[in-house]
Amino acid sequence: MDLPPNNNLDAYWMPFTANRQFKAHPRMFVSAEGMYFKTSDGRDVLDGIAGLWCCNAGHKRPRIIEAVKNQVEELDYSPAFQMGHHKAFDLADRLARLMPGDLNHVFFTNSGSESVETALKMAIAYHRARGEGHRTRLIGREKGYHGVNFGGMSVGGMPANRKMFGSLVSGVDHLRHTHGIAGNEYSRGEPEHGAELADDLERLCQLHDPSTIAAVIVEPVAGSAGVIMPPKGYLKRLREICTKHGILLIFDEVITGFGRLGTPFAVNYFGVQPDLVTTAKGLTNGVVPMGAVFASDTIHDAFMTGPENMIEFFHGYTYSANPMACATALAALDTYEEEGLFTRGADLGDYWADAMHGLRGAPYVKDIRTMGLIAAIELDPIEGAPTKRAFNAFLKAYDKGLLIRTTGDIIALSPPLIIEKSHIDMAVETVRRVLEEIE
Repeated sequence: MDLPPNNNLDAYWMPFTANRQFKAHPRMFVSAEGMYFKTSDGRDVLDGIAGLWCCNAGHKRPRIIEAVKNQVEELDYSPAFQMGHHKAFDLADRLARLMPGDLNHVFFTNSGSESVETALKMAIAYHRARGEGHRTRLIGREKGYHGVNFGGMSVGGMPANRKMFGSLVSGVDHLRHTHGIAGNEYSRGEPEHGAELADDLERLCQLHDPSTIAAVIVEPVAGSAGVIMPPKGYLKRLREICTKHGILLIFDEVITGFGRLGTPFAVNYFGVQPDLVTTAKGLTNGVVPMGAVFASDTIHDAFMTGPENMIEFFHGYTYSANPMACATALAALDTYEEEGLFTRGADLGDYWADAMHGLRGAPYVKDIRTMGLIAAIELDPIEGAPTKRAFNAFLKAYDKGLLIRTTGDIIALSPPLIIEKSHIDMAVETVRRVLEEIE
């Protein structure tokens, strides 16, 4: 495999990577177009995970390329504090119109992790602004993933992401997860069983006193933990309990946003409206880092009091609403809308589900879950070596021209929304051959 020009891989400490394994056997991409990456040794690799859940329109999209070129010549940077530029306001308006209900206000960040931190701060500050400063407790969920900053790790529930970093943020508790419920194996869409697990929030309310709880944050579909779908009625029940106790509900839509489920957002898919929504990834098709938080009128307006010359919310980033990111996001929205990508997951959903569930009975497969253009293929682990079987599958799939993602012993697939049936067939047959060849 070709190495960088200086032939040295040591300086770059890679994120969420087995660095020693990678640097012994590097896997280098040099270009990408449409559904494919090109490797440094000239092979095409089908992108089965939309980069990292982010390249929803695929790669090398002309409208996005042109927007980036034009923007860097026009306005490369604009201060985010006390100054604005037109594309920031245009983008916020277009995004707000994608959301149902009163989620009419958008705060820009640079990543999903920053979106989560922002939403958590908004929730706590909102209660203080309305005279309930005692509401500071945050509730996450076991197996949840909400980024890698301290707030997101604290409300997250993935042990490997938490165990090395001390006590994290105090005043956080977790709902029980919804994975592995008997009778939900090989589900298509929302599984039948487990809505009652939302009532675990009532247990936490009794334990902590609901008047101390600021917000509950969940992924509508848990991604990094292995594509865990919410049981029928689960999210609706969470909404009811939060409303009953005056608790804010936050949906983390960093992976489900921008068409992944066959609707613009999971809010649309499930018909449940939270108070805050976090997003990133597909916002710019992965081209320029950017995130956003949607806030309801109620939350936004609670801050808009006091003298008009005073800053209402002491929070933000140097690169909030960066002009390059805004131009990219606007071009991405144009691409999604012109090509019908927000609903393509619904159009292809049955074909995708049929193909993925066709792997039932393949070696080591213990469960398959699908929704929109997402799939999880859960494998029996190697005794005494958890995660090794799925990692071996990842390496073998790459050699065969397919990029997959693994978490634990689960293979996750979430391709660009431009995928065709022929690509789906290729991905499934490659996974089948991989499972037949690994141990």
